[in-house]
Amino acid sequence: MLYREAGQFKTTYQADQGIFPIAQDRYVVWAFLAVAFLVVPFFVNDYWTNAVLLPLLIYGMAALGLNILVGYCGQISLGTGGFMAVGAYASYKLMTSFPEMSMIVVVLLSGGMTAAVGVMFGLPSLRIKGFYLAVATLAAQFFLVWLFNKFGWFYNYSATGQISAPERELFGVVLTGASAQTWVKYLFCLTFLTVFALIAKNLVRGRLGRNWMAIRDMDIAAELIGVRPLMTKLSAFAVSSFYIGMAGSLLFTIYLGAVEVGEVFGINVSFLVLFMVIIGGLGSIVGSFMGAAFLVLLPIFLKNFMVDGLGLMPVMAKHVEILLMGLLIIFFLIVEPHGLARLWQIAKEKLRMWPFPY
Repeated sequence: MLYREAGQFKTTYQADQGIFPIAQDRYVVWAFLAVAFLVVPFFVNDYWTNAVLLPLLIYGMAALGLNILVGYCGQISLGTGGFMAVGAYASYKLMTSFPEMSMIVVVLLSGGMTAAVGVMFGLPSLRIKGFYLAVATLAAQFFLVWLFNKFGWFYNYSATGQISAPERELFGVVLTGASAQTWVKYLFCLTFLTVFALIAKNLVRGRLGRNWMAIRDMDIAAELIGVRPLMTKLSAFAVSSFYIGMAGSLLFTIYLGAVEVGEVFGINVSFLVLFMVIIGGLGSIVGSFMGAAFLVLLPIFLKNFMVDGLGLMPVMAKHVEILLMGLLIIFFLIVEPHGLARLWQIAKEKLRMWPFPY
């Protein structure tokens, strides 16, 4: 009986169109953010930050960006790893070329450069769609990885071909490099994800988001009612690539510190982020975070259970992880195509109607 909107009257249009129309949802979100910002940094250790929290936040940003393109606009993309590589190498060139540049500006500019690349590779979406567009974005994945491996300018002609993030400070606190503290990295990534998740939520609720969903549902009918396919599709590629580029920048500068493009940004990363979107729920902001949390926590749980608990070999645990991931994708596509977000929505609807069966 606690989850009810009875008695919650809206007296303004702004209140009626709020992101969380039910007060209980707002209270839960504010409490969650308060714990994430004010409590977790004081109790988190290096293992939890590096193994769980940072990958969760960064891949949540990447899944959010891909969900805008795939879930809201209906344009299939298999080039997420390549676009994350663009963000990583853009931030590396910015950090080495402009040592005084703030890390906030570095991440934002890296996302902007990735958006420009995403628009360029999104041009084929004006003529092709579906499986053919997936092949085109897959070609972008291989081309970008080859490009960063082939030309030494991107990695400053390093003998190993590896890029390393220089040490940088933000507001007098070390943010990147080996001496950076984990709680600083966590708060930096959490702040970026919180701000841009709010921006994405408002984007998909506005005119641009409605245009994306019109193109997704029926592009010919959308064009007949005045939606411009050219600008709508390219804007989806731009916004999606912007988020993915920021995720790649954070993955390189904050989390890993040193990357090699073929190992870190390969095709497996593109599939991993796509699986996060599918399992979490297409066309759902909260589903992006649920899918990222599920696929980040699943390998850790399986390793602790099978390797530490049952005494199996780590190789066997990895095979079981890959098998379970494939089975889960098939399961969600058959049983609940809208993913974990739909299950969460059904649970909230049941709570609102309880104890009545209808």
